[in-house]
Amino acid sequence: MRSPDLRSPDLKSSVRTADLVGLGARGLTARPARAVLTAVGIAIGIAAIVAVIGISASGRADLIRTLDRLGTNLLRVTPGSGILGGGTEVPEEARVMAARIGPVESATQVTSVDATVRRNDLIGELETGGIGVFAARTDLVDELSTDLATGRFIDAATEQVPAVVLGEVAAERLGITDLDPRPRVFIGGTWFTVIGVLDEMPLHPDLERAALIGYPVAVELFDTSQSPTTLYVRADPDSLNDVAEVIPATVNPQQPDAVEVTRPADALLARRAADQALTGLLIGLGAVALLVAGVAIANIMVMSVLERRTEIGVRRALGATRGHIRMQFLVESMLLALIGGVAGTLLGSAITIAFAANRGLTLDVPPAGIAASIGVALLVGALAGLYPARRAARTPPAEAVRK
Repeated sequence: MRSPDLRSPDLKSSVRTADLVGLGARGLTARPARAVLTAVGIAIGIAAIVAVIGISASGRADLIRTLDRLGTNLLRVTPGSGILGGGTEVPEEARVMAARIGPVESATQVTSVDATVRRNDLIGELETGGIGVFAARTDLVDELSTDLATGRFIDAATEQVPAVVLGEVAAERLGITDLDPRPRVFIGGTWFTVIGVLDEMPLHPDLERAALIGYPVAVELFDTSQSPTTLYVRADPDSLNDVAEVIPATVNPQQPDAVEVTRPADALLARRAADQALTGLLIGLGAVALLVAGVAIANIMVMSVLERRTEIGVRRALGATRGHIRMQFLVESMLLALIGGVAGTLLGSAITIAFAANRGLTLDVPPAGIAASIGVALLVGALAGLYPARRAARTPPAEAVRK
C-alpha cells in the first residue's frame, strides 16, 4: 500500500494558536542566554524611543503649563540703540502712555539702580555675584503672574524704607535660605532688610538675579530715575501683534526706533523648537538600535534553523505542514521581540519618571506612544523572522533528519 503524500492538499492539519506560542516559548527557553542577549538589543532600542518620547512629552506639558500660568500676552519694552546708535532711555511717562493703548490690559516697570549688593560690608565692592539692583513698582509680581517663595513683596509701606525682595538666584548666591530672623544685605552703602524671595521666573531670568527695592527709597538713596529700564505690558492676546507695532511710537514719539519690543514667551517657544529637533535625532538613534536588534534576531533565528534541522524533519514527517513550521519560527521571533519590547517600555517609562521627578516636570507618558513602541518591536521581530521561517519551512524532511 502506497504511503500518503504529506504535501497533498487533501490532508488537512491544524495547530492551535496556543500550541504555536508554546512551541515558540520552548524554542527560546532551550537557549536562554542567547535569547536574553538578543532581547536586550530590542529593549535598548525601545527604551530609548519610549524615554525620548516621554521626556519630550513631559517637557511639552510643562511648557504649556508654564505658558498657561504666565501667559503669552506679555510684551517687554526696553531701550534700543536707535538708527544713529548710542544708548537711549524710555521716557518716564512711557508706562502711562502704554496703558492708554486700547487692547492693553496693564503695564508695570522696573528701573536699574546704580548700586551693588553684598552679603555684608566686609565683602569687596567688586564681588557682586552678578546681582543687579532694580527699583520696582508694588504691582510687579501681580502683573508678571509670579509668586513669592517666601515672605512678601514690596507694598506701599515697605517701598518707603530700606526693604528688599530678592530673586531666587540672587537669594541663593547671597546664601539666604530663611527669613527668620530677618536677614540683611548691604546695598550701595546702606543695610536693607530682606522681606521676601521670589519664586522661579522662567520668562524673566534678569529678575531672578535681581534685588528689588521700592521707587521712593531708590530715588532718596541713589537718585534713581523714574525712566523704566524695562516696561512690562500685558495686552489682549488677539491684538498682541498690533500692540507691539504701535508701542514704540506711543511711548517714545520722538525716537520710536530707539524702543525695542519683545515677547518673553518667544524664548521658551524657541527652546522648545530646539528640543524637538534634538528629540528627532534621539528617536533616530533609537531606530538604529532597533535595526541592529532586528539583524541580531534574524541571525539567531537562522542559527536556530540550522541547529534544529532534525526537529524540523521529525515534525514534517509527523504531519506538520510548511505553514506550521513557518509559523513556529515566526512566532518564536515575535516572542523574542515582544519580551524585549515590554522590557524596553518599562525601562523607558522608568527613565522618564525619574527624569521628570528630578527636573520637576509635569509627567506625561503618552499611552499611544507606549502601545506604538510595543507594536514596533513586534513588527521588527516579524520582519526579522520572515527569512529564517521561510528557510525552515522549505527544509525537505528526508534531508533534515539525515545525520
